[in-house]
Amino acid sequence: MPSPFPGMDPYLERPDLWPDFHSDLASEIRARLNQRITPRYFARLSVSITYEVVEIGETHIVRPDVSVHRLSPSSEAGTSVAIPPAPAKSRIPLEVPLRLYSVEIRKTDTGQLVTVIEILSPVNKRVGHEAHADYLRKRRDLLRSAVHLMEIDLLRGGERPPLEDPVPPAPYYVLLSRADRRPTVEVWPIRLMDPLPVLPVPLLEPDPDVPLDLGAVVATVYERGAYGVQIDYRQPPPPPPLSEEEMAWLDARLRELGYR
Repeated sequence: MPSPFPGMDPYLERPDLWPDFHSDLASEIRARLNQRITPRYFARLSVSITYEVVEIGETHIVRPDVSVHRLSPSSEAGTSVAIPPAPAKSRIPLEVPLRLYSVEIRKTDTGQLVTVIEILSPVNKRVGHEAHADYLRKRRDLLRSAVHLMEIDLLRGGERPPLEDPVPPAPYYVLLSRADRRPTVEVWPIRLMDPLPVLPVPLLEPDPDVPLDLGAVVATVYERGAYGVQIDYRQPPPPPPLSEEEMAWLDARLRELGYR
């Protein structure tokens, strides 16, 4: 079942769907690039780990890493002493690991890093989260290097990585910073109703750019992930809220295709 949207599906931004979509998106980009760039280059996944705080209820049970065993009376040394309970109880934040994926293109014979494709996640755009600071630091290091950087931002929420000059407003963006053209960057603002673009992925001179059909990538990931049976298109899309124009277009689109 294909997505009802010609470009990015905003329902994929749902917190329970995004991690699965994000990881498969990176894998599909790697696979398509490797069909075109080998044997001179290869693409591989790069994984970083951050942590996300999860809410827990009073009845949540966590398996301890260390077990404490009560000694039997016969094995206790000396006189047993009654240990009173702690005077108060509280809770500490429970953190779970979160994997963030990017795609690296490297030269086969030397392993030289040529291009990095970053696929932004919600934590990369959440001010105050350590992944936000870590990403800005990594981005700054890449922009100071001789490595090409492509940023794919298919999330409407959060704070976008900074640009010096304003660009047309849009819910989604792709940015390409070629190492030999900085500080100028190429930007693709993508509206909700637009198809996703075919992107030029730069390599080393004199090799030409490699086309990456982002729309075909997202369509493949959508169908392979069976998201069509997991999404109820009768419900509003996840936050942040759409503009009036976007919401009117979305409603008309879903009604036209029989989803509402």
